[in-house]
Formats: sequence, C-alpha cells, structure tokens
Amino acid sequence: MASKKTGFREDGVMTDLGGWTESDLDALLQDAQRLPAPGARIGFLSKQFLGVPYRTATLAGSAAENERLVVNISGVDCFTFLDYLEAMRRSASHAEFVENLKNVRYRNGVVDYLARNHFFSDWPEHQPEFISDVTAAVGGDSAVSIEKMLNVKADGSYWLAGIALRRRNVTFIPSERFDTKMLAKLQTGDYIGIYTDLAGLDVAHVGVIVKGPFMFYLRHASSAPGKMRVLDDELAHYLADKPGACVYRAK
Repeated sequence: MASKKTGFREDGVMTDLGGWTESDLDALLQDAQRLPAPGARIGFLSKQFLGVPYRTATLAGSAAENERLVVNISGVDCFTFLDYLEAMRRSASHAEFVENLKNVRYRNGVVDYLARNHFFSDWPEHQPEFISDVTAAVGGDSAVSIEKMLNVKADGSYWLAGIALRRRNVTFIPSERFDTKMLAKLQTGDYIGIYTDLAGLDVAHVGVIVKGPFMFYLRHASSAPGKMRVLDDELAHYLADKPGACVYRAK
C-alpha cells in the first residue's frame, strides 16, 4: 500500500494519486504541518497542484447510485480541488488525509450522496469549527446578503435530483465594490466563491486566494478553453465581469 497510486483500497476507496505515491503525500503533508497558519498551509499545498488537469465527473455517486469515496488528485474540478486542499491542510499523513476528506466532503463524515456538501455555503454551515464566512468582515458596508433557496431553478426544477432544498442567506461582495482596502483584508489561503445570480445556486466557481508581491491571484481549476488545468489568474481581472465573490477562511 505504501507506494500505491491508482486503484481500489481494501476499504473500497477509489484512488488515483497521479504522479504522487502515498509516501510522497506523507512527506508533503508533514512539510505543510510545519507551517503554523492554516492559510500558509493552503497556499503551500495549492502550489503543488499547479498544472494538474481539469476534469469533470470525478466523484462516484448520485441519487440512484451508491456513493463511493474518491481520492483523485490526478485531475480535479474547482470544488474537488478545494476538498483536497482543506482535507490536506488538516492532515499530517496520507491516511489522515483520506479520513479528513470524509469530513470535508460529507456532513458528519458519512460517505453518502445525500450527505455530500454540494454547495460552497455548506462548508461554514456544517463545519463552523473549521471554516468561517469572512465575507462581511472583508466587504464591510459593501457586502450584500440575499436569501436563496438552494437547489431549485427559476422554473421550479432541481439542479440536483434527490437533494433537499436549502434556504440560506448568501453574503457576497459585488465585484464593482472591491477596492484596495478590501483586497488588503484578504489572506493567502482564503477560499473564494464566485457568486452567481442564478436561482438555486450560491456560487458558480471556487478557488483559493494567493497574495503576490504586487497583486492578488485566484488559484483555481480552470475550465476555460485553452487552460483546463490548475493555474493562477489575476484576481481583479477575473472578477471584472463576475457578479461578486464570497470569502471563507480556514480556522
């Protein structure tokens, strides 16, 4: 097991570690744990994913199919990228990472499609001991809160079959209100969700904030044509034509 990269573990976990081995991850996570701040760990760990391909449909499970825990770091979408980062920053070994992934991706660590955190705002809602919604603190008077009924489209149909509706207040900062004062409140390792006006959804995309010497970057698994990998985009430029953003911070 120490060098296994791809396949099924004895406990049924579907695993694809790409270019890493379990021993590689043990060493990487031990290095990350030497960084005391959660945000610094996330920034360090996210850098290791740069260039990893963007892929869809990497999870296994639906309302009609039994859920399986998937550990696939050979290809990620924007949400699974954050799943892996958050589980890794809590872990000092590959074995801990797999266990923590259950608690990041699922409510109460129960590997079940119905218990999966399908929405970005599920994180602070169900894991307040690990994740804080700091959008209002960053945005101040410019932050906006709107009540949404998650999972139901404007026409009354569901985004996700079998998943209950969730009434939730979503706080975001309109993109046109972002200024240097707000940017100064951001930290490397902050999780950012790109707010959407679409009924039934809180965000349309997620990523990680990386603070450079002269500007802020959005590190994310991009599905844009010609990109299709984990990369850095200049944050202000990326937000320019988006409705706004939500900001969460690891505790």
